[in-house]
Amino acid sequence: MRSKAGILVTLMLGTIMASLDSSIVNISLPIMQEQFGSRMDEVQWVVTAYMMAFSVFMPLTNWLKNRIGFFNLYVASLGIFTIGSLLCSLSHSLEGLVVSRVIQAIGGGALQPTVLAMLTYIFPPEIRGKMMGWWGFGVVIGPALGPTLGGVLTEHLGWPSIFWINVPIGILTLVMCYVYLGFMRQQEKVKQRFDTPGFLLLTTFLVTLQLGISRLEKDSATVYGFVLYFAVAVLALVFFILWERGRRDGIYDIRIFRNWTFVSALMVTGVRSAALFGGVFLLPFLLQRHMHFSEMNAGLLLLPASLTLAAMMPLAGNWVDHHSPRGIAITGLLLLSLTMVLFGRMDVGSSVTFIVITMLIRGMGLGCLMTPVTVATVNAVPRPLITQASSLNNLVLQVSGAIGVAVLSVVHQQAGDHFLGRGYTEPAAEHLALQYSFSVSAALLIVAIIPALFISNRRAQHHPQAATAKIP
Repeated sequence: MRSKAGILVTLMLGTIMASLDSSIVNISLPIMQEQFGSRMDEVQWVVTAYMMAFSVFMPLTNWLKNRIGFFNLYVASLGIFTIGSLLCSLSHSLEGLVVSRVIQAIGGGALQPTVLAMLTYIFPPEIRGKMMGWWGFGVVIGPALGPTLGGVLTEHLGWPSIFWINVPIGILTLVMCYVYLGFMRQQEKVKQRFDTPGFLLLTTFLVTLQLGISRLEKDSATVYGFVLYFAVAVLALVFFILWERGRRDGIYDIRIFRNWTFVSALMVTGVRSAALFGGVFLLPFLLQRHMHFSEMNAGLLLLPASLTLAAMMPLAGNWVDHHSPRGIAITGLLLLSLTMVLFGRMDVGSSVTFIVITMLIRGMGLGCLMTPVTVATVNAVPRPLITQASSLNNLVLQVSGAIGVAVLSVVHQQAGDHFLGRGYTEPAAEHLALQYSFSVSAALLIVAIIPALFISNRRAQHHPQAATAKIP
């Protein structure tokens, strides 16, 4: 009998590497800027280039899975990500680091959707939620520990250490792939033609949309640059849909969007990602700039939410196996909306107990939301479309998160300027701007309840096709 634990740990390690890298880099940006003698808008490309390449290569997951199989795709993604990490640690210029980050993202972009699809293929429906819950525990450990680990490594070993730490983990995971996932090499390959026009149109849409989002943050007053990028993005999306319509060998089978249950789950993912990424962006401004906590203390105050989320993920996965995803997801949205309201109530002098309780509620809300919505997304489609569903889920998560950060940062800036113009003191204007921004985030989460009402209410979807690699 194949080892469930061995398979799960092997898949978790690859995901932890990618998710850890999404949060560990930001804290080292000031040191990189100083060492390379660059401007802030230049060093920001260390993050921006990774996000763009990450989202561009994510849609290739389904085509690559058909051509080379899950095993080879996972091993190749791990190898490229590990090599990219090594190159990042050896970079002596900002340009070299940015190029290395792109290489890293080529591997990282396929890791999470590939792992999610593999989990769905390998484990039967009756334990799928539990396995995804434990996998989700690994997903959140990376972002939870990233800032703290990045700060310690950068302070004591320099910024290159945040990249070369991936190398031994990557090598270990590659070895474990051959030990625990070797049976996946028997998966049948499909020689599917590559849809070059579709890929180019989708890439144009994703890149111009994200460039427009970054422009909106810098130029919210005139928005001319954003409008231009957005117009190109919309045209690219329209032509992509027209090109893909009716094609069976496209980047995405857009007929998947006729499945309202799947679309509803995707809408919940998008709205909650926009609200939560934006909320996370605002929290340091609240805790450090307004409430005057030190960086270390602010990090410690965020820890209860991360730890509660990590503890909730396996529990939520188990609940999904025995109860409907819909009710649990709606509970999560309500709890998260409550935390946004409570964040808006925080001010100078708010007790640490109040902050910690709010963070604990936030962790519970995230735990009730993440696994049920992910399970509902993959359960809503037939087995041949599972890889596409997981890829689209991660793509929407990435892009909507970037949109949320941009929009809420503009809301915060405009609200602050408005209250300053009305004669409020700077601390008062800052508090009101944060309160207004958190209220917008809370409203978005409430709106997400509407599509959540239409997500799959089934515990698991049993398909007639048996998976050749299924765990008994």
